Amino acid sequence: MHTPIIALANDDGIKAAGLQALEEALKGLGDVWVVAPDRERSATSHGISLHDPMRLREVGPQRYSLDGLPADCMYVALNHLLPRRPALVVSGINNGPNLGTDILYSGTVGAAMEGALNGVPAIAASLCLPEVGQSVRTVADYAESASFIASLAKRVLAAPPKPGMMFNVNVPVSSYDGERPFKVTRLGVSDWENSVDERHDPRGKSYLWIGGRRRPGGTIEESDNSAIADGVISVTPLHFDLTDPSGFDYLKSEPLDGKSRINDALSKPGFERVDLPERKLGIES
Repeated sequence: MHTPIIALANDDGIKAAGLQALEEALKGLGDVWVVAPDRERSATSHGISLHDPMRLREVGPQRYSLDGLPADCMYVALNHLLPRRPALVVSGINNGPNLGTDILYSGTVGAAMEGALNGVPAIAASLCLPEVGQSVRTVADYAESASFIASLAKRVLAAPPKPGMMFNVNVPVSSYDGERPFKVTRLGVSDWENSVDERHDPRGKSYLWIGGRRRPGGTIEESDNSAIADGVISVTPLHFDLTDPSGFDYLKSEPLDGKSRINDALSKPGFERVDLPERKLGIES
């Protein structure tokens, strides 16, 4: 019987301390393989480099860097590099939060979702460091996060969830008296100061810098933001199916300027997310 393979990626780069902490915590649970970007690739979502050649470089035993995006890394791992199908995909530990609607931008979540899309159980892990005034972090700073991810990974390996599901984990940095508990949460809403700052380079040419500071969240009950505000670990189940059932009735109730709608059963109770079709990977299972 094969030792289970655990495939790791991140968006902070192959040298990130959070990735090293994750490797150390998971090596007792399986055969760990790492494919990570050669540099930081934050906020790249689930982007895939369809039109750019990429170079894969071995940097250590079962450790590779790729000059691509986080989802590229997991795609290459699943379809080219690994000796067989992994039992688990883990992405992180991110140097900062991935809460609420920010998951739509997150390269960390994108790499994990690439695993989930291929039917492999997946976890995205983040340490909720402040955006402003961060100092250089060491592997030790991620110890609590890594320990929790190892516990969750052990559970997922023993009893895999339904294909297509992944877990988004955020761990607060605030102190906690005793063993920090976790809470299963829903996605909240990330509130940022939207801004586009026009600046000028030394030659006088203008350039744009987008994105403001995060405003306090936590107003949605049972959300990931509120869990972090309470100082507990947030675990949010995610799925690739972004269908909103409330739209079924909305589009049925109003005519579209003479356009007919084919009869369907989508407005009936009992909406369920779609089953993930089996996808053959480029590597042998």
